[in-house]
This record gives sequence, C-alpha cells and structure tokens, in this order.
Amino acid sequence: MILMNDIVREGHPVLRKVAKEVTFPLIDEDKKLCEELLQYIINSQDFEVCERYDLRPGIGLAAPQVNVSKRVFALHIEDDDEDKEPLSFVAINPKIISHSVERTYLSSGEGCLSVDRDVEGFVPRYSRITIKAFDVDGKEFKLRLKGLPAIAFQHELDHLNGVMFYDHIDPNEPFKEIPGAVPFERD
Repeated sequence: MILMNDIVREGHPVLRKVAKEVTFPLIDEDKKLCEELLQYIINSQDFEVCERYDLRPGIGLAAPQVNVSKRVFALHIEDDDEDKEPLSFVAINPKIISHSVERTYLSSGEGCLSVDRDVEGFVPRYSRITIKAFDVDGKEFKLRLKGLPAIAFQHELDHLNGVMFYDHIDPNEPFKEIPGAVPFERD
C-alpha cells in the first residue's frame, strides 16, 4: 500500500524527468505499480482510511510521484451524480490525440500530492480532450474527457513529462485572465 512517505516531493529529480514508455506484456512489478497507484487514489477518498493512514486526498497519482519513471498514472473521480459510476482507470503510455480550442482552469487552483504548499494561480488546461492509453492487459482504450476529468488527466500527463502544474501559472500575474477560458468550479 502506498503511503504519503512513498510519494516524492517537489525538488526530487524524478519529477523533472520525461518518464519511459512501458512495454507489454507488463511485468509483475508494473502490474503491482498500476494496482497500488489506483488503490492509493481510491483509499485517499475514503475519510476513515485517510484518517487511519494519514493520507492526503487526491484524484490522480502518477508513477514518477512514487519515484518510478514510467508512463503510468491512475485517476479516480467520483461523479456528483451518485447514480453514476466513478471514472476510475489506470492509463499506461497515455496520449492526448485531440483537444478543444477552448481552455479551462480550476477556479480554486490545482494542488498536487507531491507539493506540500499552496500554490495560488490559474493553470490553463484544454476544456475537452480525447485520449488514448493502454490498460493493464495491454488493450488500447480511447476516452473523451471534459471538466474535472480532462483537467486531472492533463495534470497527471504533465507528471510523465517532467512538468509540474505550477509551471503553467504566470509568475507575474498568477490570477491573470486566460483568453478564451471558462473557469471550472469544483464542488
């Protein structure tokens, strides 16, 4: 089980490297990594588990954040509509294959499990993206994402490219209006 101590923090060199593609079939070590990344995110959204293991809640976690420089991340996002299943998957060798012209950003700003401080400012992201990735069985899948899932996917993909979310914030004007962007309000 991944704990907060297993998550590397900003300044660690692995967070600035471009992660390596994963080959199939997955070796046992990579299967375990995929399982543990997703399990951390699910656990971190359970208040009791968070309290017991002192976890910080998150909706995504990338392999470089646990000091593994491989192109893998997990997302788990509960839908506001309780009748809908959460969006929950592991993405191996993920890519954005198309995106909207329209931009968005979290009006409350982004956070990161590898960053122990509040970093204020707007992080411009594409409003809608179409992605391709592989699952643990090596099957390619394609998804259209918008809103929070699109933002989270782009945040985690950045980790695989050695980019931190605050790299996108204008250092001189962190709350500068982003042309053509519609803010995304998170509940």
